Amino acid sequence: MNSIKIIIAGPRGRMGTEAVNLVTNTEHFELTAVIDNKYNGMMLSDVQGFQAIHNVPIYTDIVQCLQEVKADVLIDLTTPEVGMFHARNALEHDVRPVVGTTGFSKEDLQELERICHERNLGCIIAPNFAIGAVLMMKFSQMAAKYFHDVEIIEMHHDGKLDAPSGTSVKTAEMIAAVREPKKQGHPNEKETIAGARGADFDGMRIHSVRLPGLIAHQQVMFGSDGQTITIRHDSYNRSSFMSGVKVAVEEVMKHNAFVYGLENILD
Repeated sequence: MNSIKIIIAGPRGRMGTEAVNLVTNTEHFELTAVIDNKYNGMMLSDVQGFQAIHNVPIYTDIVQCLQEVKADVLIDLTTPEVGMFHARNALEHDVRPVVGTTGFSKEDLQELERICHERNLGCIIAPNFAIGAVLMMKFSQMAAKYFHDVEIIEMHHDGKLDAPSGTSVKTAEMIAAVREPKKQGHPNEKETIAGARGADFDGMRIHSVRLPGLIAHQQVMFGSDGQTITIRHDSYNRSSFMSGVKVAVEEVMKHNAFVYGLENILD
């Protein structure tokens, strides 16, 4: 198998560090450069924690990086605004993006889909790279065919910027695809404190919890007469996401279209 040449954006972040370890420890992956908001012109080995990783330049300008460095795939683990800018530029330089940032707007996703179509390139946007989380979403969609009352509780660390999480929104979208819209709860219910019932998505409710000590957790609760079912996934560390990143990098090389959600590339 030929090596897949990879650029990582956001290497010093908690997810980025895991991605650097993944790429440098995978035989058919080759880390050719990283994009950071500082240390321009230095080598990654000059940065604390990466001393063993040699011959990997650091860029602060993605355009310069894409012009000077040969790459097949860009792994972006930054923020929605930066991630969108990076993904757009990567595609324009014939580099396939794999993006793990959540919080993209529908307009952003539509724009990336359009560019992929025009350039005949693959791009994978994954709200969650944990294989278990993807299965949780798939199982929830299966259950929603039979249980039409559902509430989603997503729990993340208190440093997360977007709420609700991209995973919970993607879960709600997958459920909505097989569930008739339904307003849940008492028809005359009233919130005595605004937001008590959570966000409303097609009649479903999404609740966001933010606490130190959490990483990424979600449970989907279904209710029917005399019974409930709960489908839950927990990520206890960020290495749990790397199996999905590896699959996404390998699969994006086989695709010439836009893919939103890891469940679309898993058998």
